[in-house]
Amino acid sequence: MNDLILVGIQGSGKGTQAKILAQKFGYQIFETGGELRAIAKENSDLGHKVKAITERGDLVPNEIVMEIVEHFLANMDNDTPIIFDGIPRSEIQRESLEQLILSHGREFAVLEIKLSDKEAMKRMMYRAQTEGRADDTPEVMKKRIANFYSYTAPLLDVWRKKGRLISINGEQNVESVTQDILDNLPQ
Repeated sequence: MNDLILVGIQGSGKGTQAKILAQKFGYQIFETGGELRAIAKENSDLGHKVKAITERGDLVPNEIVMEIVEHFLANMDNDTPIIFDGIPRSEIQRESLEQLILSHGREFAVLEIKLSDKEAMKRMMYRAQTEGRADDTPEVMKKRIANFYSYTAPLLDVWRKKGRLISINGEQNVESVTQDILDNLPQ
């Protein structure tokens, strides 16, 4: 089974779908946001640096993210498929991530969960209220949406041209999104 790169605007349900696929098929999840939040809590130079960057809503530098990904891949059995959630978020990350995946003898497909900006804001506001995420303010949310369109959305055309992109409507309920994913996953 191929690794999956999950792409979608914040609030699109990538994390929810990653968990469902992990339970169903044994994927290991590399969730960039979670990895970065864990590092941001560390009392280290890297932790302080990551915390400051994420609190501003800015993108974490590629070198830092790829260091974390390389460590994850090096400790993963090649027979265990991986879901990459929240990465890549820029062209340089796309190139770096693809290189890392392929250098470990792995293959991948890209799964895009499409969602409108309005629905993304609604879901992020709900998540901020229910999970108490201090970094989920309306200003930061808007900046994240803008960053998605500036840096991540252009990658979709690259993957579409390479025949690696699968697009799913994320405006549906969780079960319908899951079913669409299952219907469209490469075997």
